[in-house]
Amino acid sequence: MAEVSSERITQPASAVSGPVSHAIFRVARIHRMLAGSLLRDVGLYPGQELVMMHLWETGAQRQTELAKVLDSDAATMTRTVQRLEKAGFVRRGPDPTDKRACLIEPTVASQVLRRQVEDVWNRLEQLTVADAPADRQRELLDQLLAVENNLLAAVEKLRPKD
Repeated sequence: MAEVSSERITQPASAVSGPVSHAIFRVARIHRMLAGSLLRDVGLYPGQELVMMHLWETGAQRQTELAKVLDSDAATMTRTVQRLEKAGFVRRGPDPTDKRACLIEPTVASQVLRRQVEDVWNRLEQLTVADAPADRQRELLDQLLAVENNLLAAVEKLRPKD
C-alpha cells in the first residue's frame, strides 16, 4: 500500500474554488486504497465485495441487474463475475424465464468469504471513523448522504431527456 502523509494536504491553486470537492476526491482515493489492501487479504479486488454483498442479500440475480444495481457497465460486470466464478464464489446459469439472460448466484463456498468480507468492512469502518463518538459518526453519515443526494440530483439534471 502506498504511504500516505499525515500532514495537511496543500490544495493546488487550480482547485481553490472547490475545496470540498478536492477533499472528497482525496478521501475517496485513500479509502479505496485502504479497502483494496484489506480486501486483497481475502482474495478480492475492490468492488467484488459489493457484488457478493448484493448476491448474499438478494440471492440469484441476472447479470444485467447486477450491473444496474451496482452502477457498472456490462463489460466490467462480466469481468468481475468471471473472476468471482473462477475463485469459486459464484456460479452462472441460464435464467429459466429468459434463456438469453444469465443468472449469477453465490456458492456455498462463498459463505466463508461472507464472514471475511464482513470483518473487512468492519475493520474499514473502524479505520475510517477512528475514535469519533457515535454522534459525530452519525453527523458525518448524514452529511455524506446529503452530498450523495446533491450529486445524484446533479447527475439526473445532466441526463439527456428522451
